[in-house]
Amino acid sequence: MKIKSFLPLYALLLFIPLTITAQSYNIDVSIGGCSDSTLILGYYFNNKMLVKDTTYINNDGTYTFSGEDKLDEGIYIVYLQNQSYFDVLIGQDQIFSINTKKNDLLNQMTIKGAQESSDFLAYQQFLVSKQKEAVQLQEQIKAAADAKKKEELQEEIKALSFEVKNKYKDIVKVHPNSFVSIFLNATQDIEVPQMKAPENSSNPDSVVQRLRYNYYKAHYFDNLKMDDPRLLRTPIFTSKLDNYFQKVLIQIPDTIIKEAHRVIAMANANYEMEKYLIQHLFNMANESKIMGMDAVMVDLGEVYYLSGRADWVDDEFLSKLRERVDKIKPNIIGHAAADFKMQSYTEEYFKLSEIRANITILVFWEPECGHCEKEIPKLNEDVWRKYKDQDIKIVAVYTQIDQDSWIEFIHNHELDEWIHLYDPYNQSNFRNNYDIYSTPVIYILDKDKNILAKRIGAEQIPGFLDHHFKIN
Repeated sequence: MKIKSFLPLYALLLFIPLTITAQSYNIDVSIGGCSDSTLILGYYFNNKMLVKDTTYINNDGTYTFSGEDKLDEGIYIVYLQNQSYFDVLIGQDQIFSINTKKNDLLNQMTIKGAQESSDFLAYQQFLVSKQKEAVQLQEQIKAAADAKKKEELQEEIKALSFEVKNKYKDIVKVHPNSFVSIFLNATQDIEVPQMKAPENSSNPDSVVQRLRYNYYKAHYFDNLKMDDPRLLRTPIFTSKLDNYFQKVLIQIPDTIIKEAHRVIAMANANYEMEKYLIQHLFNMANESKIMGMDAVMVDLGEVYYLSGRADWVDDEFLSKLRERVDKIKPNIIGHAAADFKMQSYTEEYFKLSEIRANITILVFWEPECGHCEKEIPKLNEDVWRKYKDQDIKIVAVYTQIDQDSWIEFIHNHELDEWIHLYDPYNQSNFRNNYDIYSTPVIYILDKDKNILAKRIGAEQIPGFLDHHFKIN
C-alpha cells in the first residue's frame, strides 16, 4: 500500500500539521542472488504454516512486506519460490530490514531495526555452528580406534552442549521478559532431579522410575508461559501440548480429563490462549481412535461449550453437540449399560439385566451389512468357540425387522448358541441408548452389565478378554 502524498482538505483548512507515519509493519527484505517474483510471509500455528502476506519484487530487486495493522507476534517464515525458507522472530519492533544471500540464507543474514529479531537470529546462527561442530566430532568418534581418544571427543561434545545452554541462559538473563526469552525457555525440556527410593522399598528401581515420571508430569509445562498467546505462533507449542496428552500421560479418560482442566487453567483466563486450549483438547478427544476417549469429549463439551463459556461457537454447533453428548453420555465406559427387553426369533423374551454371565458380549448387526458378513463369523470362530466355557454369553441384536435373511444367516453360520434378539416395534430405544448409527457395533459388559469396552473389533476381543481374566 502506498502512502498518499496529499493532505486531506480539512487538515489544510484547520492548519493542523499531519505527519505521515509509517505503516504498522514494514519489513524490507534483500536476498542477494534471488530474482523470485514473489515472497511469502507465513507463520506457525497448530503444527501448520499459514500464509499471512505475499509481496512482489521491487524494481531494485528487493522485497517489502507491509500492512496497516501490526502483526501478531510470533515466529514467522519467509518462503522463497524454490521452497527454501528462513524463520524470523517478529516481536514488538516491526519496522526493520533483513539482508541475506540466497545460497546461504541463515548464515549470511543480518537484521537491523529489531533487537529481539536480531537476538533470535544470532542464537539460530550460533546453534547451527555448534551443530556442525558436533557432527564433525561424531564423525571423528566413529573413525577413532583409540578408546581414550573417543572419550576426549565425547567430552568435547559435552562442552558444546554447555556452550549452547550458556548462550541460551545469557539471552534470557539479559532480556528476561522479551518474547525471544519466552520462546527459548519454551524450547527447553524439564530437567528431572535425581530421585532416591525410600528405605526398605521392595523394588527401588520401580519406585524411582515412578517418582521421576510424577515429577516430569507435574513440571512438564514449567518452561512454557501458558498465558502468553505468542507461543501459539511458534513451531513448538502444539507439538509439546500433543506430546504431553498423547505420550506422557497414560491414556485413561479420567486422567486426560483431569489434566485437560489443569492445563486450560494455566492460561489464566487469557482469552486467546484459553480458547485455543479448549478447542484443541476438545478436538483431540473428539477425533481420538482410542476406546473411551469420548468420555473426555463429553466432559469438555459440557464444561466449556454447553455451559456457555465458549462464546465463539454458534447455536447450530451447540445444538449438534448437545445431541451428540446426549447419545454418547449414557454409554461411556464404566457406566451401566442401558437395560432393554427384546424378543428372539423363537418369540422368547429376554431382558439384558437378567442374562447371567461373567462377561456379556453385546453386538448390534444385520446380515445385509458387508462388514457384518465378515465380523460376525469371526466373532463366532475366534471368540465364542474359544471362551464359551468361561461363563460368557453373546447377545446379538438384529437392528432390522425382516426375519427371513436374519434367521437364514444364523443357521448358515451356526450361531444358534448365541442369544439372538430384535425389536420389531422399536420399543427399547436401543439406537439412541447405544449410539447405533452403523453396524456392527460391539460392547463388552461385566457381570453387573457395566460397560468394559465398546466399539471394539472382533480381532481385538481375545486380547481384551485374556487381559481381563488375568487381572480379575
